[in-house]
Amino acid sequence: MTTKKKKITILIADDQTLFREGIKDVLTGEKWIEVVGEAADGMEAVAKAKKLKPDVVLMDIKLPKLDGISATRQIRAAVPEVNVLMLSSFEDEAHVLDAIQAGANGYLSKMLPAAELVNSIKTFTTEGMMIPQQLMGKLLHGLRRMGDSGLPTQATLTKTEIKVMDYLGKGLSNKELAKEMGCSVKTIKNHLNSAFHKLGVSSRTEAVVKAIEKGLISSEDTKFTEEEE
Repeated sequence: MTTKKKKITILIADDQTLFREGIKDVLTGEKWIEVVGEAADGMEAVAKAKKLKPDVVLMDIKLPKLDGISATRQIRAAVPEVNVLMLSSFEDEAHVLDAIQAGANGYLSKMLPAAELVNSIKTFTTEGMMIPQQLMGKLLHGLRRMGDSGLPTQATLTKTEIKVMDYLGKGLSNKELAKEMGCSVKTIKNHLNSAFHKLGVSSRTEAVVKAIEKGLISSEDTKFTEEEE
């Protein structure tokens, strides 16, 4: 008997009805995706994320009642298993940095062609992060400026934690990390929690970016760009 493959569930949060419906039409055409809900404002996005617990929330930044950054922060705090991909027309350093610091797992442009959006979501579901290369420079620059602003320096990562960050940057899941390092998933989670605390971050994406910015790992092998199928 063949086991039916689980679909990726998605919640779309955008205040523009036509755009929201357009994205829904594109995603509904993919057999491996199921759009489980829509939200027209930030408060509705948080409420539906808590109720539906989708795999991914496609989140606009400029939303009424509660902006997308604040909504992302609330969702990641309340239901950390729910991933948030920012889908925005803003590509400046400040917005990208704010989104990642709020816990967003990735940042995509609303200007992406439909096929590229689908491929980006597919890459994200396997790699666990998604930041197009053209936005990486802005993100790293923002983190460097923060590092030069006189903020207290975090404790140094151990060799093991650096190794975990390196594997994390290559897109490995916790299970794959445990296999590579010959330990349990629980041990990997402990290493991640420790590294996150030292780096002052709250998400895998932000951790990898911060590790690159600090020169702890190389950006050459990280999975930040869309890959060809």
